[in-house]
Amino acid sequence: MELRQLEYFVTVAEEANFTRAAARLHVAQPGVSAQVRRLERELGEELLDRSGRTVRLTEVGAAVLPYARAALDAVSGARDAVAEFTGLVRGHVTAGMVASMSTHAVDLPGLLAGFHRLHPAVEITLSEAGSGLLLEGLLAGRLDVAFVGLAGDPPPEIDIQVITDEPLVAIVGPTDPLATRKVITLKELAGRALIGLPRGTGLRACVDDAFTAADLRPHFAFEAGDPRLLARLAGRGLGVAVLPESVMQGRTAELHAIALRPGIRGRLAFAWRAEGPVGPAARTFVGHVRAALTAGLTGEE
Repeated sequence: MELRQLEYFVTVAEEANFTRAAARLHVAQPGVSAQVRRLERELGEELLDRSGRTVRLTEVGAAVLPYARAALDAVSGARDAVAEFTGLVRGHVTAGMVASMSTHAVDLPGLLAGFHRLHPAVEITLSEAGSGLLLEGLLAGRLDVAFVGLAGDPPPEIDIQVITDEPLVAIVGPTDPLATRKVITLKELAGRALIGLPRGTGLRACVDDAFTAADLRPHFAFEAGDPRLLARLAGRGLGVAVLPESVMQGRTAELHAIALRPGIRGRLAFAWRAEGPVGPAARTFVGHVRAALTAGLTGEE
């Protein structure tokens, strides 16, 4: 019985699909199938039911799965112990981010580069998704850390460090009828074509929750993941964008911001599992980012 066979078996069980498991393991699908078959022959029982459209655990497979995971965890723990003892942090960090990171005062490339300079043996994988999917990824263990937008408190299993907490504003072009207004109510906005981030993002949840609380139904004519693009659409007269106030930085000549009543605030936060990441690489990364954010530094300085 080889560790590779156990790893392939566990991954197929989690993905319920050989092709997805192979992609996750970065190996060819026939190789995954062959190794799992060898494990089954060695144990003398089928561990996976391949008869349906999705792969399912057999009764024996369900019994074996926790032991296979425990064996892999034990090996990983032994490697981590050696790495921490020698002071050389190795491993892999899976990080997620929202698309609107680009509009916040966080130099994420600089932050990642600073960490890499200190810990060159750590590999970092960065992916982009909506805040809802990122939080799900953290809870499921697919992600070690994530930069997420929040409409309310995160699940109790998630710890956060708030990066920004700012008001959302209505943004219009200079020729829009609202361009002379300083304040606008949600009721007034409900009658206009709105421009905003897509559902599943934290900032969009802030907006939707505010309209729901006011018993209003907003009409979003345009949705996109890049707030700067949304602001440009508003500047062209295609609607009213509801975005963080920071989007206006350096653009007051081409755009006009209007305060919302009642006010809506959006938060960007650095998030990780409350019990802490499993490996030393992820734990070190969490400490690095938290220290940088506390010090107000997000780059390599």
